[in-house]
Amino acid sequence: MSLRTLPLLFINLGGEMLYILDQRLRAQSIPVDKSRKVMHDIIGTMFNKRFMDELFKPQEAYSKKAMRTVFDRLAHASIMRLNTASMDKLYDLMTMAFKYQVSLCLRPTDLLLVTFNHMDAIRSFVEDSPPIKSQVDNVYRLLIQHYASLPAGEFQLIRQTLLEFFEDMHIRVSIFLKDKVQNSNGRFALPINGPVPYGSDIPGTIRYFSDGAQLKSKDFPVTGKYMASLREGSFDMKGDRVTKLGTNMYNVSRPVETQIASSRQKGATASSDVESNNPNPLAKAELNLLAHLMGSIGKEAESKKDKGFRINLFQNDAEEEQYSVNRPAQYDFKVINIDFSKLKGNDELSKIMGDLAIPDSGASSSKGDDLLELMDSAS
Repeated sequence: MSLRTLPLLFINLGGEMLYILDQRLRAQSIPVDKSRKVMHDIIGTMFNKRFMDELFKPQEAYSKKAMRTVFDRLAHASIMRLNTASMDKLYDLMTMAFKYQVSLCLRPTDLLLVTFNHMDAIRSFVEDSPPIKSQVDNVYRLLIQHYASLPAGEFQLIRQTLLEFFEDMHIRVSIFLKDKVQNSNGRFALPINGPVPYGSDIPGTIRYFSDGAQLKSKDFPVTGKYMASLREGSFDMKGDRVTKLGTNMYNVSRPVETQIASSRQKGATASSDVESNNPNPLAKAELNLLAHLMGSIGKEAESKKDKGFRINLFQNDAEEEQYSVNRPAQYDFKVINIDFSKLKGNDELSKIMGDLAIPDSGASSSKGDDLLELMDSAS
């Protein structure tokens, strides 16, 4: 397990979240000033300097529940609000998109190019805000400092850690199903054609060597169609990343047909982006893809400083309510409290409890709490 995985996981998932929210805000005709405030608030919180300095310290990647909690806090760093079920669905879309990108990387080092693609898009969201743009530029420098010179072996370990994080996530997403890159069981169908990793030869030739010298070569037929990668991709703050992985796939227009389905559990309805085996043929594609992804805007919530608004990833409130009733407990935190004070007269038990007691040192008791506290202070 790599101790350098967390920053790449956080930044890429955050980039995917921003893609979805940006497109949805535009699809719902939210006023420009409110949309800009939402994006600026989230990016400003996400790239807070103290938060980033803590994030880039070598550490293990957080659990799925911990990452879900961090992004729940991040998504609500603005006047926008999402219900729990909608946040679950948003997180599912984020994780499946990045899992697909990690799976398609030709080389482990391409993970950094994917991250820079997300960073380039995030910077474009805040071009009109110099203070936040400065925060984004700081993260570029941190990425270059910590990752640009890493050996390929370290990137391979990061990739393995990421794939382990996504290992049991097989959520069906309509955009992948319609592009035929995801099977009905939620697993991705990886291509066998296309460009080979930069610096690699095109398959079809066997070379025989002796003492470092090539003796002969022999060609063999290949079924796939391959091509050489002519450029490596830039790790600079501004440059050609070559790969399209990590760019905004929701900007591509697609003729889609909405299917209301269960995302993870039978009986729970959802919007068209997360598929199941029980589609509703009555729902049609009248809006763009992201309108289907995130549903309709609810009533505006009153705030002392500003009027907030709620974003719903479902077609309507009734679908979200039905989903919530059958909501999987995947991201729920269950705490069992046991009161030993009522068990009196057991000296041996009291001694054991005394041995297990942990003195309060002021340190965080749960992994990720320090970052959450920094995020709270940033927002």
